[in-house]
Amino acid sequence: MSIPSYASSVPKSFLAYPGSDFDLESGTIRRIRKPKSSQLHPVKMLKSFGNRVRYFYKLHPFLAFLISLSFGMTILVIISIYQSRYSAVGSYREFDVSLENYPFANLKNLVMVAGHSIYTSKSCEKVDKEDSWFLEPYQKNPGQAATFLAHIEQGIEITAKDEMALLLFSGGETRKDAGPRSEAQSYWAVAESRGWFGKEENVRSRALTEEHARDSFENLLFSVCRFRELTGRYPSNITVVSYDFKEERFAHLHRAAVRFPESRFFYVGTPASSTAREKARKGEALVRQQFQEDPYGCQGSLHRKKLGRDPFHRTIPYPKGCPEMQDLFRYCGAAPYPGLTSWKGLS
Repeated sequence: MSIPSYASSVPKSFLAYPGSDFDLESGTIRRIRKPKSSQLHPVKMLKSFGNRVRYFYKLHPFLAFLISLSFGMTILVIISIYQSRYSAVGSYREFDVSLENYPFANLKNLVMVAGHSIYTSKSCEKVDKEDSWFLEPYQKNPGQAATFLAHIEQGIEITAKDEMALLLFSGGETRKDAGPRSEAQSYWAVAESRGWFGKEENVRSRALTEEHARDSFENLLFSVCRFRELTGRYPSNITVVSYDFKEERFAHLHRAAVRFPESRFFYVGTPASSTAREKARKGEALVRQQFQEDPYGCQGSLHRKKLGRDPFHRTIPYPKGCPEMQDLFRYCGAAPYPGLTSWKGLS
């Protein structure tokens, strides 16, 4: 059967009305208006602002440069101020949260015994013998070990008489050949072996260590920070125990460097061994002159000596425990520290 010719072709679709709106009454096509974009479109605003800036820069290039520079400097100053304040307050709050209750919050006076050597004997039976201690060549004198014991005993005596005192033995791991033992731990162990010279019950619970100091200035500075770490406050009074020939260095140079009130600073000195007294005084005169020129021990020979007394590269935790002192810790100069201290109101 043949297919009719009219059936072979597919009818074309008929578009009754155009795609636009058709007005039946007028017979015309109305174009659909597109909604106008908002005049506050952010992209267009930015482009417009950018065009104006470029136009202004072409007319006044130098003035535009000065304005840009001033704006940039202002932003940097604001950011630096914010960061410094945030870091100081943040570290202070973080510290206070981690130590809500200070273990020695009732104590207010500091007794610091400065370490001078490390105890290396396997037992504590011969603490008064020189071969039980690691001694530098200039320390190898008869009776030297006895002077260390005198410092320990003196610190214990002073603490026993003051129920508000915290005793700190201060000194780090300063000698490589002595191993990772600190001067402070050595003194504490010797005191323990001697039964705290008969005052164990009264003193032992209030005797701790500061184990990072590398010189006499750090003995004082770090012990003040350690006191804050343990008590939540700064000491009302400070008593330092060391050799009598070091009194000028501690009581005047170091005390003045941290700006602690002279009326609340006390020094108890014990003599060097009779065989080393004259040599010790000459050596002290040289060190004292160095600290007069470099009160914070942060330059020259004092700084190099300090680095040499850190053979195990210990990370110093301060001033995390005493955030109010962070500017003092960072200060380095021949003039006294110009900033405020937390003990400024003491007299």
